[in-house]
Amino acid sequence: MPLQWNIDYTNHLVSVAAEGDVTRADVDAYIDAMDAAGAVSFRKVFDGREGTSTMDREEMMAIAVRLRSYHDRPMGGLAIVVPDDAAKIEPIARILGILASAQRPMRLFHSLPPAQRWIASLAPLPGGQGHGCA
Repeated sequence: MPLQWNIDYTNHLVSVAAEGDVTRADVDAYIDAMDAAGAVSFRKVFDGREGTSTMDREEMMAIAVRLRSYHDRPMGGLAIVVPDDAAKIEPIARILGILASAQRPMRLFHSLPPAQRWIASLAPLPGGQGHGCA
């Protein structure tokens, strides 16, 4: 499975890793799982270094619109680990822009340990299980 995630209910933290070709269906399944698990407002660490988007422009826009629909809700911090190669980031630049427009802390990293330290330094949202995504 191209997207794998772990939901830590005790620490209100979601860890996500991408590996291989990631499709719109994969991203939709991830968002659906966060909704179903009540974990959409948790802090998240997304490691995208080993993943590659296979989505075309229309699919990317559909994901961006879906993510944007959550921005009126409380959202936990988001640490995104991206490859060093800028060419690999360009296809997902629009999604990164949408994610950055939410009212929440967000940072990009090039390795996992600093991302994990930064996200751990952020307090979980009060109440833990709210709504807000990605």
